[in-house]
Amino acid sequence: MARGKLRIYLGAAPGVGKTYAMLSEAHRRVERGTDCVVAFVEHHSRTRTEVMLHGLEQVPRRELRYRDADFTEMDVDAVLARRPRVALVDELPHTNIPGSRNTKRWQDVEELLAAGIDVISTVNIQHLESLGDVVESITGVRQQETVPDEVVRRADQIELVDMSPEALRRRMAHGNIYQSDKVDAALSNYFRPGNLTALRELALLWVADRVDEYLTEYRSEHRVSRIWGSRERIVVGLTGGPEGRTLIRRAARLAEKGAGGEVMAAYISRSDGLTGASPEELAVQRTLVEDLGGTFHHVIGDNVPESLLDFARGVNATQIVLGVSRRRTWQYVFGPGVGATVARESGPDLDVHLITHDEAGKGRGLPVARGSRLGRVRIVRGWLVGVLGPVLLTALLAGLAPDVGLANDMLLYLTLTVAAALLGGLLPALASAVVGSLLLNWFFTPPVHTLTIADPKNIVAIAIFVGVAVSVASVVDLAARRTHQAARLRAESEILSFLAGDVLRGETSLEALLERVRETFGMESVALLERESDVMPWTCAGSVGPRPCVSPDSADVDVPIGDHMALALTGRVLPAEDRRVLAAFAAQSAVVLDRRRLREEADRARTLAEGNRIRTALLAAVSHDLRTPLAGIKASVTSLRSDDVEWSEEDRAELLEAIEEGADRLDHLVGNLLDMSRLQTGTVTPIIREIDLDEVVPMALGGVPRGSVVLDVPETLPMVAVDKGLLERVVANVVENAVKYSTDTPVSVSASALGERVEVRVVDRGPGVPDDAKERIFEPFQRHGDAPRGAGVGLGLAVARGFAEAMAGTLTAEDTPGGGLTMVLSLRTAPGRAPGEPEAWSAVMS
Repeated sequence: MARGKLRIYLGAAPGVGKTYAMLSEAHRRVERGTDCVVAFVEHHSRTRTEVMLHGLEQVPRRELRYRDADFTEMDVDAVLARRPRVALVDELPHTNIPGSRNTKRWQDVEELLAAGIDVISTVNIQHLESLGDVVESITGVRQQETVPDEVVRRADQIELVDMSPEALRRRMAHGNIYQSDKVDAALSNYFRPGNLTALRELALLWVADRVDEYLTEYRSEHRVSRIWGSRERIVVGLTGGPEGRTLIRRAARLAEKGAGGEVMAAYISRSDGLTGASPEELAVQRTLVEDLGGTFHHVIGDNVPESLLDFARGVNATQIVLGVSRRRTWQYVFGPGVGATVARESGPDLDVHLITHDEAGKGRGLPVARGSRLGRVRIVRGWLVGVLGPVLLTALLAGLAPDVGLANDMLLYLTLTVAAALLGGLLPALASAVVGSLLLNWFFTPPVHTLTIADPKNIVAIAIFVGVAVSVASVVDLAARRTHQAARLRAESEILSFLAGDVLRGETSLEALLERVRETFGMESVALLERESDVMPWTCAGSVGPRPCVSPDSADVDVPIGDHMALALTGRVLPAEDRRVLAAFAAQSAVVLDRRRLREEADRARTLAEGNRIRTALLAAVSHDLRTPLAGIKASVTSLRSDDVEWSEEDRAELLEAIEEGADRLDHLVGNLLDMSRLQTGTVTPIIREIDLDEVVPMALGGVPRGSVVLDVPETLPMVAVDKGLLERVVANVVENAVKYSTDTPVSVSASALGERVEVRVVDRGPGVPDDAKERIFEPFQRHGDAPRGAGVGLGLAVARGFAEAMAGTLTAEDTPGGGLTMVLSLRTAPGRAPGEPEAWSAVMS
């Protein structure tokens, strides 16, 4: 049986018209004769949406009873028995009422799709699981009902239902989304223009990325190599020189001119050794491009123009930004340069921008060679000049200038020998000297066309020529090698100094350091291995790249670090001269690993120190605060047991009351101490249930005097997902603290709903707390101001915050307008609606 197809209408916020668009599509399909039914659609009392349901067949819902209330959910069995061609299922991320067939509605949809039924559904961007943290940072509301991104990405069609924030707020103000009593709260909280704009951008970008995935899949399946300029993607070619920053900023400005423009910086390094760029400068450029919203890519390739073009075409780029060459004018005799080559071979579908900069024409500097080797390409060029150059020169002189004189001929051949030495070193220069001397003897030394030399002076001249050629070749070769060695040592010193400084400052993680090793040497993977002893197996302390080594024996290159640690690399075998720098990297990686472990130990030591501080404060509390009520109880009991005094009934009742108050106070102090101990040891395990606030908050006020608190907790508030006992303790501690510091004005305790959160606000008119102390009052054993020593051990608010966070809530302090302190307790709402709550309110975040 073929799997059904899923179509999703994606919106940025509630009320943009997803359900309306889905029902409109259903009517179009019904008119075409498609068997289409409504499996579950919630109109939320929206008149226009409710009208759209007319004329569509609706599958009866399943009724469920939960917490003495009746609810309805989609009847999956009924839909499967009906077997329509298309089923409409609204609110894909919805959490089903306990007792339903599946926990989440998207799981119901998966069953329908598996049965071959096409499904049309709706999703808001804030319900995608991967965007939960982003949405919370924007709106301040954590989404509890989410759907895995993969479920939405697997949809056969995703259609964006878009609406500007202004138009959506007008719909809200006209009462087209929520009931009139909810409009003001929604407009001033979740539906603020900034929130809606940010959510709209999230939706547009997410859909754009999904379209990119479709396009990439299509181009891959149909083997499309030509660039399609569907979106401006700008590749910046970097050489590691200082001009890179100018190019990156210029590319960012180009990207800003087109909506959705993307910047990708690419550094091309050769695969045969260390990069010639400054690692410090590359790190700065990487940070810059990432700060501007782009990405940095390290590409390995011997042919820089070809590798850059391959990368650009692979990412479907539309533009390439390059800097004007830093080479001097005379250096163009060796080739047109990277910029000109890329521009020539880019084709009509890829634009190339050559950007001027301050470093243009100032020279590229000497390349960094590997030890004393000059590189394969240069050696080949040296042999060509040393062997073919004299032959071509002979043909030129014999045909065009046969009578320039032997001395001039020798100078010309000597020039080729020097050029061969500069390019390929000593051996090509020696070959050039030998070939040149033979050609001079054969073609230009009488008698010609023989190897015999008639004039002794010519014999001396040829000998001097060979000697000078060999000497010059040796000197030039030695100078070239020393120059390249110096350049390499400079590059190594830059790498090592930057590496040491970065590690000493503690700015580099182990993974970042290993990634730098991989990029510097052009390897596939790098792993730091360690073991406890020579007989124990190797374990991986950190790795980067695909398929890292599990032991040094399986690595292409391994560098021992002490007796029981090694750096293992795969990809290619490195020459011996690279191992010096690699050894430095290995040593620094061990230092970074040790620092990370020391930091972890320091964190554990800090935790132990905090525990010691708690124990010290606990001893102080036991020595004074706990002894005070005990002393009162002891005195009252001793008085009652005294035979010397005849106590009246009133005195006896007063002493018994003092004993009871002391015992209650002692019980409260001991309870807070035990609670703090549980929080410190991490043994608080809340049992989360759906609870009405009006059932818990009044019970928490039993410990405060009558008339000291004004309570305002509406019965229509959504249920909250909390631990009843912990919530009662939180509210009790906060209220008791407010009453303690409040003046004659009663403390106000009120609650209200804000999106998918419920806030309990405890407002007092006391002296208040300065801003710099608002966090300090939640620390253990902290008593603000001039609180008397007998007022407690300073654990009430610390315990309250700890319990609140254990229930995924928050407890914060704010200033009360007009003076005083307001404690704000924010709690999660339960997935289901509260009994009697209007249905429209439950859809605020759906």
